[in-house]
Amino acid sequence: MHLEPWQWALAGLAAALVGVSKTGIAGLGVLVVAVFALVLPSTKQSTGIVLPLLIFGDTVAVLAYRRHAQWSHLWRLFPWTVLGVLAGYFAFGRVNDHQAKVLIGGIVCAMVALHVARRWRARRHPETSEEHAWWIAALVGILAGFTTLVANAAGPLMAIYLLAMRLPKMEYVGTGAVFFMLLNWFKVPFMIDLGLITGGSLWFNLLLAPAVLAGAFLGKWLLPRINQKVFEGLALALSAAAGIKLMF
Repeated sequence: MHLEPWQWALAGLAAALVGVSKTGIAGLGVLVVAVFALVLPSTKQSTGIVLPLLIFGDTVAVLAYRRHAQWSHLWRLFPWTVLGVLAGYFAFGRVNDHQAKVLIGGIVCAMVALHVARRWRARRHPETSEEHAWWIAALVGILAGFTTLVANAAGPLMAIYLLAMRLPKMEYVGTGAVFFMLLNWFKVPFMIDLGLITGGSLWFNLLLAPAVLAGAFLGKWLLPRINQKVFEGLALALSAAAGIKLMF
């Protein structure tokens, strides 16, 4: 893959952000999508090129935080996510880059609005809280599966779900790490079949892997130093910003 020096610099930055987002500041992964969109010729093509980097970051995060994972949430989400991945696989050839960005941006913004509305309702009527309603896991799971296959953009949806479940930051990161490792490995055969993971793309991943590892260590250092409310606010704000950026 031929890139200009400035493109390699941006790719290295994005790879480091993969590591930071996996082990520290949840929500930064949405910036990865945006930066790689500047570096690579196609948003859809980037889903396969970037996937091995995400898996590498997932593996580091799982090794660091696996004991904090809340498996009950994973069991609720994953069956629905499988359906979403299958839907994304069959839709992949029917949407162009622009349509994919607008669609995913709209989904993310709608989910942010839904999360804010539910939090407002829960504060006013705590007795009617739907924190563990089954339909939330079903909706997020299907949408996350679809968006992750089309554009590796499931991060904001997962952030909104974990915020809705009111998980402390360590459980948030641990649960997200296991979820995305399982999800991203599940996507690999589909990406190979679509021709998005190739020998050339794997060589590109190998060159950027050290940056992912450096970012993961930085994220692990940052996480214990971030206040819980600041952590939640960053995750929600970055999710909203990503949705708006994708749409416009």
